[in-house]
Amino acid sequence: MAEMKSGSPDNPRGAERFNEERATYTVASAQPNLEAGVEAIRATVKTLKPVPGVYRMLDTRGDVLYVGKARSLKNRVANYTQVQQLTGRLQRMVSQCRSMEIVTTNSEAEALLLEAQLVKRYRPPFNVHLRDDKSFPFILLRSDHDYPRIQKHRGARRAKGNYYGPFASAGSVNTTINALQKLFLLRSCTDSFFSRRDRPCLLYQIKRCSAPCVGRISEDDYAQLTAQAKDFLAGKSSKVQADLEEQMAKAAEELDFETAAILRDRLRAATFIQGSQAINASGVGDADVFALASKGGQVGIQSFFIRGGQNWGHRAFFPSRTKGVEEPQILADVILQFYEEVPPPPTILVDRELPESDLICDALSALAQRQGGGKKVALSIPQRGDRRKLMEQASRNATEALDRRLAESGTKAKTMREMAEFLELEEVPQRIEIYDNSHIQGAKAVGAMVVAGPEGFIKNQYRKFNIKSAQTNDDYAMMREVMERRFARAMKEDPDRETSGKEGDKAVWPDLVLLDGGKGQMSTVRDQLAEMGIEDVPLIAIAKGPHHGREGREVFHFPDGREKTLPTNSPVLFYLQNLRDEVHRYAIGAHRAKRSKSITASPLDEIPGIGPARKRALLLHFGTASKVRAAALEDLQRAPGVSEGVAQTIWDFYHAGQN
Repeated sequence: MAEMKSGSPDNPRGAERFNEERATYTVASAQPNLEAGVEAIRATVKTLKPVPGVYRMLDTRGDVLYVGKARSLKNRVANYTQVQQLTGRLQRMVSQCRSMEIVTTNSEAEALLLEAQLVKRYRPPFNVHLRDDKSFPFILLRSDHDYPRIQKHRGARRAKGNYYGPFASAGSVNTTINALQKLFLLRSCTDSFFSRRDRPCLLYQIKRCSAPCVGRISEDDYAQLTAQAKDFLAGKSSKVQADLEEQMAKAAEELDFETAAILRDRLRAATFIQGSQAINASGVGDADVFALASKGGQVGIQSFFIRGGQNWGHRAFFPSRTKGVEEPQILADVILQFYEEVPPPPTILVDRELPESDLICDALSALAQRQGGGKKVALSIPQRGDRRKLMEQASRNATEALDRRLAESGTKAKTMREMAEFLELEEVPQRIEIYDNSHIQGAKAVGAMVVAGPEGFIKNQYRKFNIKSAQTNDDYAMMREVMERRFARAMKEDPDRETSGKEGDKAVWPDLVLLDGGKGQMSTVRDQLAEMGIEDVPLIAIAKGPHHGREGREVFHFPDGREKTLPTNSPVLFYLQNLRDEVHRYAIGAHRAKRSKSITASPLDEIPGIGPARKRALLLHFGTASKVRAAALEDLQRAPGVSEGVAQTIWDFYHAGQN
């Protein structure tokens, strides 16, 4: 029997984006075989209708195996019951399926966007993944102030203003903003900093700001600079340069050499921005370029970001889970996932025909309208001219990036194998957890865990532990508490260790635990895990040399008391040092954040009913928290904004138990 449940989508963003009806179908099954999977799918098909939507296949644990979209859910899902017509990859997927979740949508285009959104959220093992969790930076020219500010921006675009991007990296944004400041002299300071100024800051002295904060430029003249900046970022750079050249010539004729020199420097900044374009994108307008290369079972995709005919950077992507998937489908999946976070431009240039290209255009056009762009998106395969040359350059870069990736992967794989051999592991670890503590004489103690896998650090798995029980200056007690909390959770979530060594970014159990410390940390962690009945998790402690230097004399401590060292030029040593340095960096950062937070804390925060406004009023009236504590009830009642009841609450808090 199939049970249907209705409700809102799991993803709150999905609830905002789509007017949809959700139906969940659960089928009980325990046999891990193809027949059981087919039966689960057949039970779901009986309840489906020929309407567009998205389906999710779930395994026995309820984890998502695959997310797919369909114009007709009933027909599409029914295809999975025709086992003989499925590829080996799809047969493995069906054999693991035990239940399905269905979301109906208003159109196939909405289903396509929701599919990409859910793939990014759940990261199913049978979908192509765009392995890039970084948000892309933009340049924001704000419009909510009389003197607009230019700044770098990431994340949701809630502030009013003009957004220009995406840029490939924060470095490219910073470089561009610096040049734009020299070119247009726009302010980059915050509004609060702007309002407090009574004299120009350093940026004015080095000719990177026009100092509107102290009236060195009129509002109309600043508005003219802002308009020029918008024209330049919109691709009208030649018009801006022509205006500057005309102004410079006029100033020279009038013998105003100081103004002419300023305009000359601004022209140089414009030339610098245009000269830094490593890719010739003139005449392209607003477009993104995607080219795919494949080799040795690996896929690389090169992207160029062109806005206003200017190259704003490029980035290479290396999607995962691509085995058995056609290359055009891989590129289509990557493009759809990419534009979940980035507004699509009017033109997307690709190097091959994509499946359902018209549907992709409709979906991205709808997405652009919702994000405020309002322009129709078109896919295009360049055939001649500048666009064809640009695509050839993207294809060449994709091949070169993939070659570098394969070379690095080969070296990394060799290093990982040698590390496993040196640390006496049975196989190459898929999940490595590294631990460290940070504190100042026991105060504000924080434990840190970072996670690494074959592809590098898995930053969304990092964890910090606010030390609770071990409050003294005892590193061993702190490490004991961290281990107890970490592995108690692992035993609760996965007592049978089904995820050990699987799916490095989702596993509960590590294949290797690396400790920043020596014999003491090793024996402490070993004994703590033994008390919990855990004796099969590989442990290694890495300690600096006898003089705590960084000359590569690290000593590796094993649970049985043995010690090992590596040659100072060993790639394995460099790799393990990198792991140790990363957890050290993360632990110190967590400790500093906790310490900074405590600096701004006040004893008044502990009094119930005292919010920020009353706390501010009390401190302004009495001067310090200690004087608030020493104040008589009558004095508290006279403080502004403090009623008799609140005054009594404060007095009782400090004098409870006194007669």
